[in-house]
Amino acid sequence: METGNAKGKENDDVIVVRDLVNGFGEQLVHDGVNLSVRRGEIIGVVGGSGTGKSVLMRSIIGLQAPKSGSIEVFGESTLNRETTELSDLTKRWGVLFQGGALFSTLTVAENVQVPLREFYPGLDPVLLDEIAAYKVVMSGLPADAGPKFPSELSGGMRKRAGLSRALAMDPELLFLDEPTAGLDPIGAAAFDELTRSLQKTLGLTVFLITHDLDTLYAICDRIAVLADKKVIAVGTIDELLALDHPWIQEYFKGPRGRAATATLERNEHADAAAEGQ
Repeated sequence: METGNAKGKENDDVIVVRDLVNGFGEQLVHDGVNLSVRRGEIIGVVGGSGTGKSVLMRSIIGLQAPKSGSIEVFGESTLNRETTELSDLTKRWGVLFQGGALFSTLTVAENVQVPLREFYPGLDPVLLDEIAAYKVVMSGLPADAGPKFPSELSGGMRKRAGLSRALAMDPELLFLDEPTAGLDPIGAAAFDELTRSLQKTLGLTVFLITHDLDTLYAICDRIAVLADKKVIAVGTIDELLALDHPWIQEYFKGPRGRAATATLERNEHADAAAEGQ
């Protein structure tokens, strides 16, 4: 079990956040956040409303300038650097923002091509189309989704389209901000399964912001808890349940937490029964 102050094995860490302070005016969001993300894991980031989960992610990828602290990704600092200086790093990660954040005037395929055109402006148009088509199918969308506009897609399909764009550059690190928010239980479970499958197949490290307890139980290797303006604990669900922090107990042992546990147990029993046949 780790606290937010534990350093871990630095050479195995893809992301290292130390003593991070974030705020807007006089409002302090983070006051000494510490977090290490291990290579090849899916780490879930949870916390109550206003704890700054998305602010933390935006700080890591260079979209939010913190007041103080340090952030390293792949061993390199992301702070106090020009956009052009971050380009080599940003090629190595992909981001799915809340709601997909697609360009409404571009088709799905054209959205996927945006980072490719930015970093490789000389790519042949035929190759761009082939890469986009491959990424669309990889995200679980039908092949005919490529020529469609975001407005022609369901909410779940827009999420997958956003994922297609996040995977465009063959990233090593994937940031997902509330990927199952607004999806029905079946759609959310399918997205979780896709995330785990892609993580295993592509060897991804996944930084996952979520409030979905089913997602935490189903695919997360560890969970980081943001509370009291810090990361108060990082560990497996069992390790977190052993702590007596009131928010952790209420979150994981409340009605939704009990329902997620029951669902996990049913799935494990069904898997065991299937293997025994």
